[in-house]
Amino acid sequence: MAGTMRVPRSRGGLSGTLLVLLGLWGGLLPFAGPYADFGFAPDDPWFYDTDRLQLSVAPAAAVVLSGLIVLFSANRAFAMFGAWLGVLGGAWFAVGGPVAALWDVPGVGAPLGTQEGRRVAEQLAGFTGLGVLVVFFAALALGRFAVVGVREAAALDGEAEPRGSGTTQPLVYGRYARENPPPAQPGPAQPFPPGDQRVAGEHGGHDR
Repeated sequence: MAGTMRVPRSRGGLSGTLLVLLGLWGGLLPFAGPYADFGFAPDDPWFYDTDRLQLSVAPAAAVVLSGLIVLFSANRAFAMFGAWLGVLGGAWFAVGGPVAALWDVPGVGAPLGTQEGRRVAEQLAGFTGLGVLVVFFAALALGRFAVVGVREAAALDGEAEPRGSGTTQPLVYGRYARENPPPAQPGPAQPFPPGDQRVAGEHGGHDR
């Protein structure tokens, strides 16, 4: 059972890297976006309030932590925990705004764009579309860690089978043993069992 918990660290390499990058993007866009005139009002860079903490910083921190766990963990259960953390962070990016409005959180601010297409792009890049991408890659990592690969299964089978278990030979004595000698085994010669008749020409065991 313990062997099935070990996974290669490369298993979550792609998903973990993308989760870290997406988390950083979601956390920094409301603060650094005004430098490129792409983001949310107010247009002052690094403007901070509790709404941005709840809707951008908190889910971004969860997604970045998720990506780091998926990227570096060699334990299947811990890596799956990291993937689930990413799913929750991505879901909050996607639906956090409407849900938080239920407890009077107005949001991070209106998109800075003046054209409809630009405003849609800012909303997708900062929240809805970003959340969907995060959930996708976190679910991809979750699926990869939930299965045991072929190489891992083969390694587990090799560990479970005792060394030399496939080369045991039956114990035979008398004329059949003389005519069909078993392969030589290391170690001292074994004595004949009581009551067995020694065949002429055989060596080892009891000498009379």
